[in-house]
Amino acid sequence: MAKQDKKQEKKQEKKAGGSKGSDKLTEEGAVPAIVEIILGRGGTRGEITQVKCKILQGKNRGKSMRRNVRGPIKPRDILMLRETEIEARRMGKRPSRGGRD
Repeated sequence: MAKQDKKQEKKQEKKAGGSKGSDKLTEEGAVPAIVEIILGRGGTRGEITQVKCKILQGKNRGKSMRRNVRGPIKPRDILMLRETEIEARRMGKRPSRGGRD
């Protein structure tokens, strides 16, 4: 009986743990960041915009980082970031698919 109780407790702990990366979320809530420059568009239909933004508050204040944004965005807009640890990967050239161009 004790083994079954321990297994059930472990399952409940895993469920209560949150989603992947949730431990990186800031304790104080959202952190404002100002959009400095628009770097490019991504996604299968171009619906994602990659921007470079500067964090205005918190422990990473002054840090400039790359983020992916969905929706209309322009320079000098304010983003409210839930976390400031993870930076978006750079958008690069896609490898050619068998062509010799």
